[in-house]
Amino acid sequence: MSYGPVAAVAGLDLALPPRTIVGLVGANGAGKTSCLNAMTGLLPCRGSITLDGEPLAGRRPDEIVRRGVAQVAQGRQLFADMSVRENLEIGGFLHPAAFRRRQLEKLYADFPLLAERGQQAAGTLSGGEQQMLAIARALMTGPRMLLLDEPCLGLSPKMVLRVADIVRRLHAEGLAILLVEQNANFVFGLASMIFVMGTGRVTLSGTPDALRASDDVRRSYLGI
Repeated sequence: MSYGPVAAVAGLDLALPPRTIVGLVGANGAGKTSCLNAMTGLLPCRGSITLDGEPLAGRRPDEIVRRGVAQVAQGRQLFADMSVRENLEIGGFLHPAAFRRRQLEKLYADFPLLAERGQQAAGTLSGGEQQMLAIARALMTGPRMLLLDEPCLGLSPKMVLRVADIVRRLHAEGLAILLVEQNANFVFGLASMIFVMGTGRVTLSGTPDALRASDDVRRSYLGI
């Protein structure tokens, strides 16, 4: 995976089984976001990316979304001047109107605050509310696999706990979730398997309990 002649990721072997939460942690510049962008067709990839045995590498982003992969971008990337409802409707634009109506009804039931703020401009929401909207917009596609990029970025501790509850609920509903986050404690509390990235490659992997036993992980990522 590269940006022009600059290689962003040189070695990554990662699997996301159905109905699991997998974490990807590492410092800024380690290549975490580049991995997600490659999985959703936003970044060229010379390696192999498959979903249910079907190749995704080389496909357009809209084709990948149709196959059930949705990404929540770092920094949320909402349309700030558009309403909450308009942002959600854009998330489902690849699907027929009847599907969009059903998804919108479900998401308003799951995220009642968004229903209350339906006509409010997205840019006027708080950071935590914007993160909820960004997640809900991705869910409008009806995904089987959700890629979350830095969902805790800029959030208060209270909102971080709320986002954790949302991730747990989505997992309980059957979604496979790849969680990219610098807040390692957040990831360690949610994921069943964690990959640690250095500069462009995976340097460690294991269960949360196994990685907690590593002195390097405890010092570098958990602040212990």
